[in-house]
Amino acid sequence: MYKLNDIIAVRADKKVYRDGDKVIKVFERNYSPSAVLNEALNLSYVEEVGVLVPKLHAVTLIDDKWAIVVDYIEGRSLMELLDDGTLTAAQMLSQMIAVQRDIHAKVQPMLSRLIDKMHRKVCETDFDAAVRYELHMRLKNMPRHTKICHGDLCPSNIIVTPNGQYYTIDWSHATQGNGSADVARAYLTFNLDGHGDLAEMYLDMFCTAAGLQRELVIRWLPIVAASQSVKNKAEETERLRKIVTAVEYE
Repeated sequence: MYKLNDIIAVRADKKVYRDGDKVIKVFERNYSPSAVLNEALNLSYVEEVGVLVPKLHAVTLIDDKWAIVVDYIEGRSLMELLDDGTLTAAQMLSQMIAVQRDIHAKVQPMLSRLIDKMHRKVCETDFDAAVRYELHMRLKNMPRHTKICHGDLCPSNIIVTPNGQYYTIDWSHATQGNGSADVARAYLTFNLDGHGDLAEMYLDMFCTAAGLQRELVIRWLPIVAASQSVKNKAEETERLRKIVTAVEYE
């Protein structure tokens, strides 16, 4: 049996423990079993095509709660390295972008399609019918790609090991689709976390590195903001609403 004494992270719907060389992510009892299984499946899918991730060992029940068991990766996150001054903002973002572009360069046809997920998320929002229609039409007209998209990439989800390897964690939102949506999601996350300066630097640096027009990313912003809005975080509601309803005026 796993030892759940060393807590390394706490979230609203889960607790993460370390037990020796393993990490056990234990979800609350009301967490969807299908979501747990999907996260584990996503992890397996991306590992199969060469993305560096913690190895999956088990999906199990602990005290009637679903749990995922993976390798513990010795190292520090890019955000920790930024916070303690080991990396400058530009260095941290450069490393994050290199990891993200490497992920986007891979294909895994077994992953769910991003376009389908975004259509479902738009349907789940409480925006009025006109706004939802505009978002669906925007989605319909987006270029179809098959890149692996992490769906929640941020500096805290990239672990740098002592020997310089980069492991990406938290794959619950992974899909296959247009990489610009993944970039828009990271840009939005920086902004929602109060790092507007990092958001702008990240977007400029990514677009330069990838030879991508900034406008192609920004067109995804109302869609990813709508997807985020279904989490119903009160502190984000007004900002997300302004981003989403901007589609009416374009």
